[in-house]
Amino acid sequence: TASPFAGSLLFEYVATYMYEDDTPAAERRATALSLDRDLLRELLGQDELRDLIDAQALETLEADLQGLSERAKARGADGLHDLLRRLGDLTVAEAADRLVEPDRAQELLQALRDERRSTLIRLRGEQRWIAAEDTGRYRDGLGVMPPAGLPDAFLEPVPDALRSLVTRYARTHGPFTPQQVAERFDIAPHVALAELSFLEEAGTLVRGEIRPGGSGREWCDAEVLRRLRRASLAAARKEVEPVEPAALGRFLPAWHRIDRQHQTPGVDALREVITPLQGLALPAAQWEHEVFPRRIGGYSPTWIDALAGAGELVWVGAGAMGRDGGRVALYFREDAALLGPPPSDPPPDGHLATPVRDALAGGAGFWDEILDAVAAAPEEVFATLWSLVWAGEVTNDLWMPLRAPRKLPKPRSSPSRFGRRTARGGGAAHGAIAGRWSRTERLFARAPTGDERLRAQAELLLERHGVVTRSAVLGDGVPGGFAGVYRPLAELETLGRCRRGYFLAGLGGAQFALPGAVERLRDLRDADADPVTLVLGAADPAQPFGAAVPWPRRGIARGPSRTFGAQVVLIDGAPVLYMERGGKSLLTLREPGADWCQLAVAALANWVMDGRGRRVAIERIDGATVFGSSLEPVLLGAGFFSGLRGMELRGER
Repeated sequence: TASPFAGSLLFEYVATYMYEDDTPAAERRATALSLDRDLLRELLGQDELRDLIDAQALETLEADLQGLSERAKARGADGLHDLLRRLGDLTVAEAADRLVEPDRAQELLQALRDERRSTLIRLRGEQRWIAAEDTGRYRDGLGVMPPAGLPDAFLEPVPDALRSLVTRYARTHGPFTPQQVAERFDIAPHVALAELSFLEEAGTLVRGEIRPGGSGREWCDAEVLRRLRRASLAAARKEVEPVEPAALGRFLPAWHRIDRQHQTPGVDALREVITPLQGLALPAAQWEHEVFPRRIGGYSPTWIDALAGAGELVWVGAGAMGRDGGRVALYFREDAALLGPPPSDPPPDGHLATPVRDALAGGAGFWDEILDAVAAAPEEVFATLWSLVWAGEVTNDLWMPLRAPRKLPKPRSSPSRFGRRTARGGGAAHGAIAGRWSRTERLFARAPTGDERLRAQAELLLERHGVVTRSAVLGDGVPGGFAGVYRPLAELETLGRCRRGYFLAGLGGAQFALPGAVERLRDLRDADADPVTLVLGAADPAQPFGAAVPWPRRGIARGPSRTFGAQVVLIDGAPVLYMERGGKSLLTLREPGADWCQLAVAALANWVMDGRGRRVAIERIDGATVFGSSLEPVLLGAGFFSGLRGMELRGER
């Protein structure tokens, strides 16, 4: 039995072995590159570094070794002479590439020749310049005839001349093949292979699969490989560093598939969209006017009607928002009990609340059945019914009541016995009372254990956000907050379902993420060369500002908020413009600038024109009148026109 100390090491090794494939690529590369080269060879069987070496680090190192980088280029004749001694033979064109003043290459080489510091040889049918000190080495190693007039000290016999040339070639190059050496020095491939094998046995060279994207095995100087591994390790550790919160503005819309055309739009696509958004409370109109259309091109209201009418999808009220509407949470019927009800208004205590509850105690009922069971005026029963809806106690098997106005038509008297439906408040055909009403307690009757529900909520948060932070959980209004789901998230990490780390700077040290989300977030660390402009609902779950990330502040008295109907213009994930609900006011979230202003206003104008029946009349910008502001000419250029009160634009009807 292992000792306690050895047992802990053994457990850590087993855990690492079991879950290493779940680790993001940057962490895996950093861990592997931090190992000693001999230990790495023992683990891998050979130096299989192709997937560990950073391609950009290799390119930078090779440029430095070859004197091609700006910091390594030569200045003047002395610098060029040093390059010839360090690199070996160069053509005029190759020398020009390594000079700060490339036009002076021929002049400087000739000046070095006049000073007996360089000489001209012929190799592979082309003229190359070498340092005068290397004349004997090229004569003995490659059979090059030296020019006349050189000092005898430069013509002394050089032992192992070819081997020294190959060694210098390796010191000044990245991973290479024997064919490249043979072509450079115009020697037979088997001769080059023999020299490389000798240097490998001596420990000067290392052979393995090293170059990213290459094939076969290459040779590399041991010191060059050490430098390459250090540079790759630094690049991998930089990737592991947390990204700035602005990257979340690029990541979340992509994670939610905003504006991506689904291959097969329809009911199946809607199921895919709703799955990670279950239990999230949003205004009913926002689901249909913002959330679904932005994720599914050509969204049709008949899709959600089909899911609700088939009993597959259910909705639960999560709080009223004034007289005309409220928030609702969506669930698939089979998941409702596991996820639990959303936070909602307190249970109503009016005198009709209990009779309405009793009327639905035996099962679902239509409006007329509820009205018959509750002896009261239709208006009072209607108001009580909807107060129970926003308290999360009552739901409907159709989506139609959420679209209809929250009022009954005025009753009319009729001499006909069949006029009862208009006299009693519209009948079952009226939208606000259509369908069957039922109590939601049946949805949540199969109450799972607390651990099961918390585990389900944790998994759902990971699917919804990709990277779960404390502020994201608070923004979703999850009962119990971040502390409530921290333990199940930690358990999911133990199972390898997610990773814990510090992925987003400034958003708390404890963050959990899906491995694929971490990779995508890091890929979006830097903004694109071509700015990506996006108009997104301020309260959309894919819009992180005001929830997971605070809004940028510019000293404006009344800042932006996550309000349904308000719109945010994002440029490369950063919010730059906020349009309040109703379109009468704009807030600039960045210091005015010609570039971003034109992009943001143009995107806002396109959003208005693409929406059927949309109308915007901007009256104020940052609290001041729009007329005379810096954005007025930009708005005019984007298609807005001056109206009586502000800058107006209307979409197509």
